[in-house]
Amino acid sequence: MHHLTITLNSPLPHSPSPSPFHDYSFNPLFPHNPRLIFPSSSPLSFRVRPQSAFTCTGIHLSHSLPNHSPISLGVPANGDVQHWKLRSLGVKNIDVSTLGNLCVDIVLNVPKLPPRSPEPRKDYMDQLSASPPDKQYWEAGGNCNMAIAAARLGLRCATIGHVGNEIYGKFLQNVLHDEGISMVGMCKNIDVIDSSSTSYETLLCWVLVDPLQRHGFCSRADFSDEPAFSWMGNLSGEVKMAIKQSKVLFCNGYGFDELTPKLIVSALDYAVEVGTSVFFDPGPRGKSLSSGTLEEREALHQFLMMSDVLLLTSDEAESLTGIGDPLLAGKELLRKGIRTKWVIVKMGSRGSILITMSSISCAPAFKVDIIDTVGCGDSFVAAVAFGFIHKLSLLNTLTIANAVGAATAMGCGAGRNVATMEKVIEILKASNVNVDDEYWNDLIVNSSDAQEIAFLSKAAINGSDNHRLKPIPIEKVVSELLPKLESAKSSQLEGKVAS
Repeated sequence: MHHLTITLNSPLPHSPSPSPFHDYSFNPLFPHNPRLIFPSSSPLSFRVRPQSAFTCTGIHLSHSLPNHSPISLGVPANGDVQHWKLRSLGVKNIDVSTLGNLCVDIVLNVPKLPPRSPEPRKDYMDQLSASPPDKQYWEAGGNCNMAIAAARLGLRCATIGHVGNEIYGKFLQNVLHDEGISMVGMCKNIDVIDSSSTSYETLLCWVLVDPLQRHGFCSRADFSDEPAFSWMGNLSGEVKMAIKQSKVLFCNGYGFDELTPKLIVSALDYAVEVGTSVFFDPGPRGKSLSSGTLEEREALHQFLMMSDVLLLTSDEAESLTGIGDPLLAGKELLRKGIRTKWVIVKMGSRGSILITMSSISCAPAFKVDIIDTVGCGDSFVAAVAFGFIHKLSLLNTLTIANAVGAATAMGCGAGRNVATMEKVIEILKASNVNVDDEYWNDLIVNSSDAQEIAFLSKAAINGSDNHRLKPIPIEKVVSELLPKLESAKSSQLEGKVAS
């Protein structure tokens, strides 16, 4: 047993959710565990992506909050059978549901990072777990980030996941409830589960920072070759109802760290069956899934073919297609897809592109003072869902997504620190975009695609003789976006007064 004295200092503004502004690579120092992921920009630090959990207790929170009417997933007690029949036919009264990836981040200053070898690292984590730190060190993590960002944009959200009945689970439930987000449990037969086992507790991710500001991450899910919640079998009726009532189901690659490929694919198949649009972000796990077990490879292939919207970084797009040009990589993913409508490639501080079979849109990123990029990718996805659901133009969708991601980067970490409506509106009004003319010219000129390309710009691109490029003034885009956001903000304020 390795003994360690841990000093808890002030909480750190950090939460381990990947950002679109960081690239990740797999480090051969940990070949025994493909879930260990490392920022390529910092070879000395290491990242373990937290696996999330799914509610065995079948928790569902039905509530009325500002601009969110109650979301009920069961047959109403008042006997409103007609309303129940309407819902059972597929009325979409939830905007976005997230599949899994719920966890509590615990952010601590420590004298040294966890050891690299598995057994000492587990001893280290066990010591951390022995004495729960004060709540000031806790934050919601994983897909909570996406759900919170979406709810703050006025979308009605639900999370499908697992939390235990201990203090951490109650904390996570309270955070989601306070943000107007419903929670739906994945397993229903609690009687057959030994709830005293650590396998069913709320998943924690220990976010550790040493005196040199190097980061390390620990989770109990790091020490198993099986998905963290492999004991889950079939989708419950309540989960199916949540998927059926949702306009969008968001899934990411980290779901494979906690659920079996069979169960995840069953959620995908059911969403397709009931007409729910699927958003999929493979993240850094896409690389390991593409070379994983047969089940993992087949599941990844299914998601890439059957998702309505794919979201990837430029590196992830290249990893999955072997094509370095993000425009051509996006076209290849569209070509191979069956249901794919949009492919969105995130290019960090340069911005993002949205590719369809008939169009290409490009939006440079906003210039902001960056404090912490954690949670930016989750926030970006939330805004893409906003644009998709509200049928915004493609360029407007990218613009608001870039703004929401930038607003989160200006804060300290994720969870309850993700973008607020006020900050997003402030960024849009400032309209300070980071246009790298040379980069965008090269990208567009080198593309063999003959389509016209819509481009967010303050003016025509200097020196460009590319006639396929169609600059769209940012003033025009902002003038179209602000009324929608101001309206949502007013509805939220009115709801608070009424409540």
